[in-house]
Amino acid sequence: MGLLRSVQARGVLSVLGISAPRCGPGLAVGDSIAVNGVCLTATLVAEGPGGDGFTVETVPETLRRSNLGRLAVGDRVNLERSLTPASRMGGHFVQGHIDGTGTVLDRTMEGESILMRFGTDPSLLAYVVPKGFIAIDGVSLTVVDVDDGQGFSVAYIPHTLAHTIAGGYRLGQQVNLEPDILGKYVERFIAARLAATERNS
Repeated sequence: MGLLRSVQARGVLSVLGISAPRCGPGLAVGDSIAVNGVCLTATLVAEGPGGDGFTVETVPETLRRSNLGRLAVGDRVNLERSLTPASRMGGHFVQGHIDGTGTVLDRTMEGESILMRFGTDPSLLAYVVPKGFIAIDGVSLTVVDVDDGQGFSVAYIPHTLAHTIAGGYRLGQQVNLEPDILGKYVERFIAARLAATERNS
C-alpha cells in the first residue's frame, strides 16, 4: 500500500503525489505502476537515499472511469509494479484498464476472512461470472457468486485484508473494477461473426 500525499490540478489533469515505501525504490520516470488498479505512468520519482515517492498524472477519462478522483490526501491506495517477462504469473492478467466502478454493499465475517458483496452497473456485471476473475482496486480475486442485475461477491483472505486497502472498505465505498478481458474478446468476436452472417444472408 501507499499513501496519497498530494493532489494538484494542472489544467484538466490531476497530479497525484504518492508515498510508496515498498515499491517506490527502483521506480524510474516512465515506468508503469498501478494505483488502485489503474495503470499509470510515473512522471516524477524521488531520488537519493530513502526516496520512496512518485507522482502520476490522470486525465479526465481516468477520473470518470475510476475512483481516483474521489481520493483525498491521507487516503491509502493499492500499488503494484508492472509484470516483467521474468516474473512468475499468479492469479490472472490484470491490465490496469478500469471498466467502471462498483460499490461495497455488504461485509460478512467468515472466521478470519470476509465475504464482500459489490454492486455495479448491469453492463459491467455482464462480464462477471461465478468462479471467474475480477480485479477490485487492482487486486486479483475469484468471484464467489453473481446475482444478475444486483451484484457479485468475493472472499478476502486475511493476508489480502492486511496488505491492501480492502481491510478498510466501508459500506457504500466506491471501488475500481476490471473484469477478465476474455469475456469482452468473446463478445466482440461473436458480434462480428453474427454481423457478417446477417450481411451474407
